[in-house]
Amino acid sequence: MKKLLIISSALAIAAGIILVGGGIWGIYFTYKNIAQEKIVTPADATIPKKPVRGPLTLKAQADIIRKHALKSTEGKTFAEMPRQIPKLDENGQQILGTDGNPVMTANTARDIWITATTLTTALNLGIMTYVFSGLILLFGCISIWTGIVFYALSRRANFV
Repeated sequence: MKKLLIISSALAIAAGIILVGGGIWGIYFTYKNIAQEKIVTPADATIPKKPVRGPLTLKAQADIIRKHALKSTEGKTFAEMPRQIPKLDENGQQILGTDGNPVMTANTARDIWITATTLTTALNLGIMTYVFSGLILLFGCISIWTGIVFYALSRRANFV
């Protein structure tokens, strides 16, 4: 039993060290890749005029992108907008085809949502990467602690 505790202790500590290293690397990797984009939150964000680096500034940037997208699409999301809209002339009147029906054109406001969704998804993925890396770091610390406890138990226990 003592030998099993010592082996389990060594394995738990080794796994913990690997997990701690992986968690630290994940946080560093995420930070480095976000920093190289040189994003700064706009003045109307919840965290104004700050470089986007950590989870809080990532969230502030994602939220303000959504707010700006809603403002530019008159409060409509991608799914609420038609794929095509009537084409208008310079006076704002519908252009009619030879058949008397309105000439339709692509709804470019939907492009705003495609761009906004792409950007907010990337920002939210950064948040999730920080959370996941933090959990890996936590599990690594728990594993190291478990290994230390197993080792302490192996030293104190009187096994036959």
